[in-house]
Amino acid sequence: MSVRVVLASASPARVSVLRGAGIEPEVIVSGVDESRVEAAEPRELAMELARLKAEAVFASLDAPQDVIVIGCDSILVLDGAVHGKPYTDDVVRARWQAMRGRRGDLITGHHLIVARDGDGVGRTEAALTAVTFADVSDAEIEAYIATGEPHHCAGAFTIDGFGGAFVERLEGDHHNVIGLSVPLLRRMLATVGVEWTGLWNTTEQTGG
Repeated sequence: MSVRVVLASASPARVSVLRGAGIEPEVIVSGVDESRVEAAEPRELAMELARLKAEAVFASLDAPQDVIVIGCDSILVLDGAVHGKPYTDDVVRARWQAMRGRRGDLITGHHLIVARDGDGVGRTEAALTAVTFADVSDAEIEAYIATGEPHHCAGAFTIDGFGGAFVERLEGDHHNVIGLSVPLLRRMLATVGVEWTGLWNTTEQTGG
């Protein structure tokens, strides 16, 4: 049985993670306004954002069946404060001045909707990876800002680009820092009877 896998995210990094794991997703952006969503705890916020994204995309599908919708959202927690995408140079600069030489928690919420015969079954989980940042100089921060990379990344950094050299240590799943925890997603799918290996696009991987 062919299963349609839909990623409710515009993140190229999340698409890359899934493709690297053998899954070719269809991308549909949710349009959810993240700034209007609130929650009592950072973990709850990440999961709520992921749920809203997945449910918005699922609702937009025509006669959804044999489909898996994956919604994700990442946040960085430093000193108990939640940080999302910084967008501007000033915010990136302030963020890195606060993060350098310290440790923060990158939390990614995951919401999964698996639909069979039009009925959707949902699951929500979150993964946490502790990140230790290098004690970068002001000059390095300015050079990083100039790349444009950190402006649209949760926590103002990535590990799969220019920012990788500024991350000293990870405790937890590194995929989670990129934006989607592959081991967690596999476990979530198993709870609703979906075999991870059954989603592999082996034709692409073998060049057949």
